Amino acid sequence: MRLRGTWSRVARSLLAPSTSDCLICGKKSRASSELTGVCKSCQASIPWIRHPRCPKCGRHVGCPDCSRGSDPVPIICNRSAVAYTSGMREILGQYKYRGNERLGPLLGLMLDQAYTILQSERGQTPRDGGSKQRHQFIPAFKNKRTRLWQADLLVPVPVSDSRLAERGFNQAERLADVLSRRRGVPQLPLLVRTHHTGKQSFKTRAERLADMKHAFAVNPDPAAGSQFACWLELSGQERGGRPLQIIIVDDIYTTGSTIRACAETIALWAAGFGCTLEIYSLTWARS
Repeated sequence: MRLRGTWSRVARSLLAPSTSDCLICGKKSRASSELTGVCKSCQASIPWIRHPRCPKCGRHVGCPDCSRGSDPVPIICNRSAVAYTSGMREILGQYKYRGNERLGPLLGLMLDQAYTILQSERGQTPRDGGSKQRHQFIPAFKNKRTRLWQADLLVPVPVSDSRLAERGFNQAERLADVLSRRRGVPQLPLLVRTHHTGKQSFKTRAERLADMKHAFAVNPDPAAGSQFACWLELSGQERGGRPLQIIIVDDIYTTGSTIRACAETIALWAAGFGCTLEIYSLTWARS
């Protein structure tokens, strides 16, 4: 009888939903099947942007910025995983400013949802079958087989040296790392930040746009340039290949001034190689 009771308890424990300490609320709760390390309750409360209202910037509500803007925008579109609510602000604050680096993989996994949306919107295009080769900077369109749209390269938004020293990491680079591993798309640090622009959240839209002018430059490291040049040669651009699909990765999209400045720098540099680009951006949150 005692043995039978023991086996019954074992069976019940195996069949019972697993519980763990949630990365968001810290409580021991039933784990979500969609997000590793997050409880079902917190997962259900995440303000996902599944159907962007603005087709350009990916905003989930009405967007006066895109509707009133007359200047050409250097990206095709932005897509964000979540709306930047107070709850999401707290999560990002724990990660960026309070050293909770356990949240990094979770934020990257959430960003992957934005990639899924972008991918479904772009539809099917000619792609190669060699996803295992993409980490060697071999472009994703070597043959004509049709597959779901795939980016060719991820470019994280750089942080200043002072910010890097303060935090110890670049959050955009870490987000791109997760996305790169999940999607088989290489990332390359093509850009550097030329000067520290200060905290953007306290500035007006006009101040942010002014701040971002000349805030980025091409990475002077010869290794980055040679990798990109080699990658372009393999792409077949000199033979009239299709535009390279590049995604800029960052944590938050507010006015788009950071993304715009990065995209303009990348496009200008790539033009010197005689290649054409289609630039997109993915951000974890849209304010």
